Amino acid sequence: MARLLLLLALASALLASSLASARVVEHTFNVQNLTVQKLCQERVITAVNGSSPGPLLRVNEGDRLIIHVINNSPYNMTIHWHGVFQLLSAWSDGPAYATQCPIQPGQTYTYRFNITNQEGTLWWHAHVQWLRATVYGGLIIYPREGRSYPFRKPYKEFPIILGEWWNANVVDVENQALASGGAPSNSDAYLINGQPGDLYNSLYNCSSNGTYNIQFIQGQTYMLRIINAALNNQLFFKIANHNMTVVGIDATYTQPYETDVVLVAPGQTTDVLVTANQTIGSYYMAASPYISATNVSFNGNTTRGIVVYQGSTSSSPTMPSMPAFNDTATAYKFNSNLTSLVNARCWRSVPVQVDEHMFMTVGLGLVSCGGNTNCSGLFNQRMAASISNFSFQFPTKMSLLEAHFYNVSGIYNATFPDQPLEAFDYTNTSNSFNQSLIMTAKSTTVKELKYNSTIEIIYQDTAIVGIENHPMHIHGFNFHVLAQGFGNYNPSTDRNKFNLKNPQMRNTIGVPVGGWAAIRLHANNPGVWLMHCHLDVHLPWGLATAFVVDNGGTPSSTLPSPPSDLPKCT
Repeated sequence: MARLLLLLALASALLASSLASARVVEHTFNVQNLTVQKLCQERVITAVNGSSPGPLLRVNEGDRLIIHVINNSPYNMTIHWHGVFQLLSAWSDGPAYATQCPIQPGQTYTYRFNITNQEGTLWWHAHVQWLRATVYGGLIIYPREGRSYPFRKPYKEFPIILGEWWNANVVDVENQALASGGAPSNSDAYLINGQPGDLYNSLYNCSSNGTYNIQFIQGQTYMLRIINAALNNQLFFKIANHNMTVVGIDATYTQPYETDVVLVAPGQTTDVLVTANQTIGSYYMAASPYISATNVSFNGNTTRGIVVYQGSTSSSPTMPSMPAFNDTATAYKFNSNLTSLVNARCWRSVPVQVDEHMFMTVGLGLVSCGGNTNCSGLFNQRMAASISNFSFQFPTKMSLLEAHFYNVSGIYNATFPDQPLEAFDYTNTSNSFNQSLIMTAKSTTVKELKYNSTIEIIYQDTAIVGIENHPMHIHGFNFHVLAQGFGNYNPSTDRNKFNLKNPQMRNTIGVPVGGWAAIRLHANNPGVWLMHCHLDVHLPWGLATAFVVDNGGTPSSTLPSPPSDLPKCT
């Protein structure tokens, strides 16, 4: 009896300690117009609390976030908490028409969710039209009080948020492209923490472009939390004469990996340690695009900031040598060499038993121009994208999650196949303009999953229109990246490459250009979870679907009812 009482006392103490370390973190996001000067032009953008990037949220694992969003902008708005699991809080995930209807101008909505079993760097952004070009910010999750990193604590840390800028209204840019059926215009600049950097001075005959600066003390080690918030471009990142050690990706810890270059796809985050071990001076940090598609126009500019050592008098920072824009070898080397830090907090072993195997093709295509004979896409058709030749169409009358929760028919159909309906030589470029393969069709087709099931997915890039690296993001989950490679996936040989011991864990994976990636996902979170390419040009074209995960039959595995202030569609 005494032993039982002792055990109960210890359990109570542990529970009390856990509860004491958690707190409620509450913020208000006021979304409204903001007039800014950039590239020597005055523009009106949509921003949160008067800045872009918006507020940097700092929380501890176990905390509860309450974010009141007041939409004083002229546009519909939602906020997505990119990479947050949203366990039993799918109503707060944020993608428009997937888990909620948008917050209309003049309306409000409060997002409420817990941060559970995640540590590292995530971020938040608008998830309606292209508004995330200016509506975004960082979300840093520290260990609970009393816990430490699985590496030596850095002297200081800096968020490095990479962005993309248009000298135009981004909503107009997207709408004009969708109306014409063609591709949207390219961005005019890349940004580091909202600043384009001094290289743009000569490009735009402009001397007022801001350049982001940080200060290093020689001998100290710093953490850079790198976030790619750009809409349509993967970005290489380097610091002149400095190596970086990757210690985290997408809020999961990695086996330390030393490199002189980091690649981040839109949606991804990378935590690196940098030791100030160079001669006192100043050094450029720079980001430039990785463009895997061929014969396409793109913004080939470079943004840069400056690392200044304390005591430096240098006025001419050293510039790093950046990879070529099409350096797929460097991109693949970085992406394929990352592994998980086994037994670190929040680490999860690879599920061995697989309940469903899915093979998904990801790529571009065309849809009929319909009555409009002046479409600007290939062959006078409308540009599109698809997964397994299903081009996703978002509903507008009700969100997918509401339709699932209330069992409303007619909003979506759950017939997404486990295999493409037609097999072909996926990466053979002679098929790029094959008229029997290039056309697709719009539908709102999703995949239903049983609670607690394990899904293995092979993402296969296709050459339809052109091969390209597609950063695939799944809401509500992390997944294990078992392997990746080039060409058509061959199960008889490529399964032997699967890493089942310490594969990287992510929420966004860049599927190699003209290649494939294999992942496993544990569907332990009831709700509706969007899966899509995080190149924003491809999302309205249809490179998306959703997983509908059933309830598990217990209170702890059943999605609660929606909050009373959930926005309504009109």
